[in-house]
Amino acid sequence: MKHSMYIDGKWVKGQNFFLSINPATEDTIAEFPSATSDDMKRAVDSAEAAFDSWKSTPAPKRALCLQKIAQLLRERKEELARTETQEMGKVLKEARGDVQEAIDVFDYMAGEGRRLFGHTTTSELQKKFAMTLRQPIGVCGLITPWNFPIAIPAWKISAALVCGNTVVFKPSSDTPLCAMKLVEVIEKAGVPPGVVNFVTGSGKELGKEITSNKKIRCISFTGSKETGEWIIQNAGLKKVGLELGGKNGIIVMDDANLRLAAEGVIWGAFGTTGQRCTAASRVIVHTAIKDKFEKMLWEKAKALRLGDGLKDTTDVGPLVNKQAVEKVESYAQIGREEGAKLICGGKRTGLKGYFFEPTIFSNVQKDMRIAQEEIFGPILSIIEIRSIDEAINVMNGIEYGLSSSIYTQDINKAMTAVEQIEAGITYVNSSTIGAEVHLPFGGIKHTGHGREGGILGIDEFSEMKTVYIDYSGKLQKAQIDD
Repeated sequence: MKHSMYIDGKWVKGQNFFLSINPATEDTIAEFPSATSDDMKRAVDSAEAAFDSWKSTPAPKRALCLQKIAQLLRERKEELARTETQEMGKVLKEARGDVQEAIDVFDYMAGEGRRLFGHTTTSELQKKFAMTLRQPIGVCGLITPWNFPIAIPAWKISAALVCGNTVVFKPSSDTPLCAMKLVEVIEKAGVPPGVVNFVTGSGKELGKEITSNKKIRCISFTGSKETGEWIIQNAGLKKVGLELGGKNGIIVMDDANLRLAAEGVIWGAFGTTGQRCTAASRVIVHTAIKDKFEKMLWEKAKALRLGDGLKDTTDVGPLVNKQAVEKVESYAQIGREEGAKLICGGKRTGLKGYFFEPTIFSNVQKDMRIAQEEIFGPILSIIEIRSIDEAINVMNGIEYGLSSSIYTQDINKAMTAVEQIEAGITYVNSSTIGAEVHLPFGGIKHTGHGREGGILGIDEFSEMKTVYIDYSGKLQKAQIDD
């Protein structure tokens, strides 16, 4: 079935189309327009024309639209989850969680419509009032990935809208159907024409237009480090928020609850088939329990069942596309060539679909490529350490800094990790995945900059204005001695 773009409140047909493929079956499930830069310009013009009216709409009234979006998502949760499993591949229970996350973030951001806090403070001068207030930025270009095709757009769109911005939304070409269904909900909720525009097609062509178009004042991008670097180099003075991935680690100390740690590592490494920016790609294990823990991981990984995510018997779904399988397969070969010990997995499986076995390497050295580079697939590296200091050194010895975890019963080790790990997120006795929408999400180093979620998500899509009101009736000069 051929679908359309959404520009200025109208569903717009395209001339050329690309296919959306079910990664479990390789069947075509939809066709979407391959938009041109001219299509993107029309979307930007529409967003610009709608901005003044949306900006002047009181924030609590903007929030009513977000509340309606959340309610409609609740009503369509199962339908949307099944669409996500068919288009992206993750197992159905995880897809339901993705939609629930979108519901939660629209609910949360609707609440911000009654806050959008600034600050009041004292002035250094008499009879002078000082405060700050929030203002929208303008037209926001939102570029989203395929691995959370409803939740991540929801994080960006909800915050952008409640702050009074208008939006041009460009989703991944791997999951345009999920994005379209979210936009259908937004339209039905009564968001005015032009406030949200939806354009599909080439990331290279459309991303270039988003980055260079002077009418776009803000860019929010989740995706690869290389693309993020290109955006920074070409965006000029736009406000830019970037979330560019991770190489996340879980420390397992010798005093850890090993059953709990094994569950967390398996969930972190192989949930969403390892296709999360917060996935656990490294497990940093104390030498005293390494052999025992390695066996526990092997037993759990071998028990995981691959298959279509719509089936109740499936634990791990497919990778998103053929290129992803080839990339993961190449890293499995790199691990062998580097001298790591393959414990299980290491190969693609099945005659149809983009499936790859859950894979574990042991005896991994911290400077190996499989321990340094983001693979974005079901490959886990076991790295042996002898102390908490060595563990933190290994944890920090990468270019990324998104999520991290430590399993220990020792509060001193836990707090040392919390204090010294270089990451935007640290979990204690839990896996590296499981962000909550009312808390900031993001990382440091090459993971990017900016935060989504919570009040810092509002910061991403608003500007602070400082206001001084002098009622002294005379010229007062700050910092000038009289």
